[in-house]
Amino acid sequence: MNVNESLYLCTTSPLNEHEVKLLKQRTRDLYQVNMILDNLPVMRIAKQNGVNIQWTGFPVGYSPPNSNDDYIINHLKFKVLVHEYEGSGVEIIGTGEDGMAVFPKADKKKASGFEIVGFEVVPCSVKYDPKAMTKLHMYDKVSSVNCPLGLDKSQIIRERERISFTYEVEFVKSDIRWPSRWDAYLKMEGARVHWFSILNSLMVITFLAGIVFVIFLRTVRRDLTRYEELDKEAQAQMNEELSGWKLVVGDVFREPDCPKLLCVMIGDGVQIMGMSAVTIVFAAFGFMSPASRGMLLTGMIILYLFLGIVAGYVAVRLWRTLKGTSEGWRSVSWSVACFFPGIVFVILTVLNFILWGSKSTGAIPISLYFVLLSLWFCISVPLTLIGGFIGTRAEAIQYPVRTNQIPREIPARKYPSWLLVLGAGTLPFGTLFIELFFILSSIWLGRFYYVFGFLLIVLLLLIIVCAEVSVVLTYMHLCVEDWRWWWKAFFASGSVSLYVFLYSINYLVFDLQSLSGPVSAILYLGYSMIMAIAIMLSTGTIGFITSFYFVHYLFSSVKID
Repeated sequence: MNVNESLYLCTTSPLNEHEVKLLKQRTRDLYQVNMILDNLPVMRIAKQNGVNIQWTGFPVGYSPPNSNDDYIINHLKFKVLVHEYEGSGVEIIGTGEDGMAVFPKADKKKASGFEIVGFEVVPCSVKYDPKAMTKLHMYDKVSSVNCPLGLDKSQIIRERERISFTYEVEFVKSDIRWPSRWDAYLKMEGARVHWFSILNSLMVITFLAGIVFVIFLRTVRRDLTRYEELDKEAQAQMNEELSGWKLVVGDVFREPDCPKLLCVMIGDGVQIMGMSAVTIVFAAFGFMSPASRGMLLTGMIILYLFLGIVAGYVAVRLWRTLKGTSEGWRSVSWSVACFFPGIVFVILTVLNFILWGSKSTGAIPISLYFVLLSLWFCISVPLTLIGGFIGTRAEAIQYPVRTNQIPREIPARKYPSWLLVLGAGTLPFGTLFIELFFILSSIWLGRFYYVFGFLLIVLLLLIIVCAEVSVVLTYMHLCVEDWRWWWKAFFASGSVSLYVFLYSINYLVFDLQSLSGPVSAILYLGYSMIMAIAIMLSTGTIGFITSFYFVHYLFSSVKID
């Protein structure tokens, strides 16, 4: 450590046709190499349009513009930033697996050590003389290289070429201290874009809040006040002349189609939304460090498992409200525990068979499958059943009005109501899509995403927009005497998932050229489908719960004999 040197690694045998074809394909598919030193990913700084852009990893090779030739990266210039530490009993400072600093004590004398606070690389392509290089042994010293080099001095990929690999390392003292060593990775570019997204969402929320305000204070309050001031005879006469939401008072709480499926989707939606909200809050307040790789995913899985008790409770209580009895609660609880995880399991299994068929190392091992199945059936399912049992002991939500035995006929409409419901999803999508671009880039392009403060704000705005959209759409349907509002309230906000999936396809076609071949595209679309279904369940649940309590409050104010 702390020794600058340039070393030789190895020289390949002459490339054959298959190896040349494979290297060219990997180069044009933009394959990346990732390295980690002391828990820090290697960082490469590239300049595009005069702006320095930070990337993790480096490419396998590169293809110059207006050229059919490909060149391989065979020399790496590492720069390790170290911060000198002075203190008592400190010999060297490293890092553990969990990213925490380790301070081994040497003796009681005052000693100094070095902390690794940065890891950068400059990839180069260098054409070496294979006869001279084959005389060297591994880790023999070689002369330093000034990068970048011209194409005439770069190593081209073609048959019969022998490629020599070398690297050099330079240790540079830095004033960056240990707690700040991740700042370079988390430096946020384009903060104005995030703020623009938030301001755009605030404008949408203000517009919808104005509509809700008018509905409550002008329309609903005025109608209710006028209705309650009349005596019974006048009310009976007025009922004959009424139009709009007051006419469906005897049908508004009629049991919806597929009530069990609705309860299951609401239960799973509560579970997913709770998991997402708690995870983002913890990440926004700094409890999940990027130094601890996998902590975010592990935290999400643990939260999802233990929130099964909440999902079971909500689903069974809604089932009791719809049916008026607890009969069938076990079936509802089992369906909640198996609906969304079952969909994810099926999609992952299909993707895994495709990866196995293509002999990819990215396939999920069988051992991990058994671990996930054990967590599912040994933790999630029992907790969901416990939550369902608690839901049977909870008091069912009482409807404020009675339901007529004969359903009221719904007037014909000029256009289908589902068209309005699908169109409503554009408003929540407008809140989400800019942040969605950064999330997709972090997942598929290897960029760091750690602006969870912005993501928390966007989540809060998304919840408000979904609630407002569903309330407005529900009121509009009731005003045209359409009492089948249950599923429409769910999909008014849940339809945002359709636009998220379409945007994912757009991102694949126009922004993700690094994915090549049908296997990579199918893998991407499979994971995008899982994300879209999770968003549908969570946002639909927000809209449904808000609309349910809105309708409950609205009709609880009406006097009915």
